[in-house]
Amino acid sequence: MDNSTRAMILGTGRSIPEKILTNADLEKMVDTNDAWIVERSGIRTRHIVEPGTPLSSLAAAAGKQAIEDAGLAVTDIDLIILATVTGDMKFPATACFVQTLLGAENAAAFDISAACSGFLYGMQLADSLIRTGTHRNILLIGGEVLTSMVNWEDRNTCVLFGDGAGAVVLGPSQQDRGILTTQIGADGNHSKLLYNPGCGSINPPTPENARDKLHTLRMEGREVFRHAVVCMSRSMKKSLKAAGVAIEDLDLVISHQANLRIIEALAKRLKLTEGQGYVNVDRYGNTSAASIPIALDEARRNGRIGEGDMVGLVTFGAGFTWGSSIVRL
Repeated sequence: MDNSTRAMILGTGRSIPEKILTNADLEKMVDTNDAWIVERSGIRTRHIVEPGTPLSSLAAAAGKQAIEDAGLAVTDIDLIILATVTGDMKFPATACFVQTLLGAENAAAFDISAACSGFLYGMQLADSLIRTGTHRNILLIGGEVLTSMVNWEDRNTCVLFGDGAGAVVLGPSQQDRGILTTQIGADGNHSKLLYNPGCGSINPPTPENARDKLHTLRMEGREVFRHAVVCMSRSMKKSLKAAGVAIEDLDLVISHQANLRIIEALAKRLKLTEGQGYVNVDRYGNTSAASIPIALDEARRNGRIGEGDMVGLVTFGAGFTWGSSIVRL
């Protein structure tokens, strides 16, 4: 495919709820303590929405910021892709609500569901659409209100997750900047290691299923850890090879902010130098599909990366799913 038409990042944005839930707060809710949480996850705080806050409001705010950063009008956007597993409702797509909130009247809109890998799944799709010329300015958002599906009685999972949204605007590049490669994959054999069993056709909403909290997520943490490190390392190496660059050529590597131990184990496998990785899981927790675009926007705005820098993105999520990308900003 002609690299002259590759997609590039024109702008970024993020939206983080104001309310902060600390480890001290969680000590009052479940049998846990700050030292236990930090040792196992590296998380100290996470941002959470007020009850009843829809994902669409966070996603639209992040999208608006990204469009402004790109120097475009809302009407310039011709497609909105929202990666999420916590949409406003089963249907229609939450991206349609985002379209209305933004006033993006010229944009088609749909959601994709690939859990924590959703943003990079969306990036590959958006890049392909821009390369083929069917779309020009695509708003890609990763957003979650994970607190809506957390079991607040399960100390092993409720301490891990936060809410938020991050966004990028992608458009055609005629330069050496842009998405050099994106690699995605999946293995459904491990779907029961990280999943939400309720609210679908298998376990529809009933009083009995609500009583059994089937609407909340389940996770086998040790198995997820083991697979996450291996799959992300393998995926990143494939993307590096496809892009024709070495790990030391990357100015920054942003991995999915799921757990500090996973981030550190991946950094060791990839032999990242000190300062080459990015960490904000300590402040936001695991925001699933939102974690990479939130970190990307934060890193741009705090000066860690800028125009011309090469960035590696890598993720892993339920499914299992995974993905990676090499991007020159």
